[in-house]
Amino acid sequence: MTTVRELESELEAIEDDAHDDDIVSLGLVNDIRIDEDDDTARISLAFNTPYAPTEMALGRRIREVIESCGLEPDLRAEAGERQGFDEEILPNVRNVIAVASGKGGVGKTTVAANLAAGFEKRGARVGVLDADVHGPNVPRLLPIENEPGVTPNGEIVPPPSDGVRVMSMGLLTENDDDPAILRGPMVNNVMRHFLDEVEWGRLDYLIVDLPPGTGDASLDLLQTLPVTGVVIVTTPQQMAVDDARKGLRLFEEHETPILGVVENMSTFRCPNCEDDHEVLGRDGADVLREQYGVPLLRRLPIHPDFGDGDRSVPVVKDEESPVSESMDDLAGDVLDRVSAINRRTVAEYDETDPVPTEPAD
Repeated sequence: MTTVRELESELEAIEDDAHDDDIVSLGLVNDIRIDEDDDTARISLAFNTPYAPTEMALGRRIREVIESCGLEPDLRAEAGERQGFDEEILPNVRNVIAVASGKGGVGKTTVAANLAAGFEKRGARVGVLDADVHGPNVPRLLPIENEPGVTPNGEIVPPPSDGVRVMSMGLLTENDDDPAILRGPMVNNVMRHFLDEVEWGRLDYLIVDLPPGTGDASLDLLQTLPVTGVVIVTTPQQMAVDDARKGLRLFEEHETPILGVVENMSTFRCPNCEDDHEVLGRDGADVLREQYGVPLLRRLPIHPDFGDGDRSVPVVKDEESPVSESMDDLAGDVLDRVSAINRRTVAEYDETDPVPTEPAD
């Protein structure tokens, strides 16, 4: 019979490539127990990023090692208190991911909505907070059939959009074209209402579609929410890149991890000649990557499917769309970046008291 120490020694051979060390030394293995009655190895892992491709690959590797020792694997994911479970704000949300841009019109909401749908497509529990109060367009990209509900305690229940829970100012106005005439303090009050008085339930991910720019709403949310990381959206245009640079500085000042940059509208493929044309310039995101050392997550093309606000499903869930795969790949890239940050948090802080969640994916 394999002992706990022998199994731990075998697990030390599994490397976490993102952090150049093995999973045991990094503190990713919380606990190992072997049940001799049924030859089962019950292992608690400090994983907190459900359906991230890297974590799933590590899980498969761990199972292979356990099985090679003649044991049946039983893996559990347990999140420490530094990873969101003891926060007063959104206590049942594992990861908060902000999506930001320096200026409007670069496709920030398109990216936010499709990330949410892409995570849900993989099996995660996902919500979207449309924090762009003056331009609440998330409901256009994530079609909603029902009105928000209300709990007996008076909390708002976000309506689902094909599995994604959505809260937006656009759901609280009588007509789609009614303007939200709100000044700074009132915007902040709306956001506090969405945070404090919305019953999100248990979520693996809450995507926050921030308003463009670096105004009061973004500052207030950064100071309030336990943000795991932020995705910056830009186009190759110089003005968009310049404004995105300001956003990067804002997040750096607030010590918010940058998950990476998405360069939207990168190229246009001509339907006649099938050549790719750089209509809005080139290499805009590369400037940000070189200056700030942030990853370039993905370049997305100009395509009519991205701008279609009357679709029945988001692009990422439309297998017939030629840009669906790019969006799905982006969702996987973002999950892996969140996973890397969460694993680094465990490696840097190993005194957490794990809070059981559910079987590891």
